[in-house]
Amino acid sequence: MEIIESLQWRYATKKFDATKIVSQEKIDTLTEAFNLTATSYGLQPLRLVVIHDKEVQKELTTHSWNQQQVADASHLFVICIEQHIDKAYITKYFDAVKAIRNTPDEILNPFKQQLIDSFGSKSKEEISTWATKQAYLALGTLLTVCATEQIDACPMEGFIPEKYDQILDLHALGLQSVLVLPVGYRAEDDMFASLKKVRRPISETVITR
Repeated sequence: MEIIESLQWRYATKKFDATKIVSQEKIDTLTEAFNLTATSYGLQPLRLVVIHDKEVQKELTTHSWNQQQVADASHLFVICIEQHIDKAYITKYFDAVKAIRNTPDEILNPFKQQLIDSFGSKSKEEISTWATKQAYLALGTLLTVCATEQIDACPMEGFIPEKYDQILDLHALGLQSVLVLPVGYRAEDDMFASLKKVRRPISETVITR
């Protein structure tokens, strides 16, 4: 029941205590969880930008519809997708599989070529949509781990990605921002912290056959 209690405790934090800082140990736990998240084919078309510079956070707030969570959070996580999922990227992944698992080429190559052919036939927009779906998987992982670690968070789509990309110089890294997650600790006067969760009954959301 501990995980359920943690998820009950979690909510989309509307007001952070700007004086409270998440320890580096806990940030390391979150970044490791991000790296361990499930992704389609295991390709990890994601990168995580961790911001702890208050001046940068303040600047980004302007491009987040002035949502103060971005400025007041202990850290700001920006989940990004890789802009280039091509033959070179896929080959690098399979090189890592071979090195870590010592899997022979005759086993790896058919699947490797299948992915190269599949992604080679997709448009840039289709690959971007696929990668963005993986970003949401990572967001779910981070929210769950935040709950278990008693770290507050607020998942956000309400920002201007183009401005984030420009300020953080993401295109130079071959990245595009898709999701934002301020993390920290709730302010004592955040009225949303005490509100009961509103969820449909499990009988309506879970179908058993």
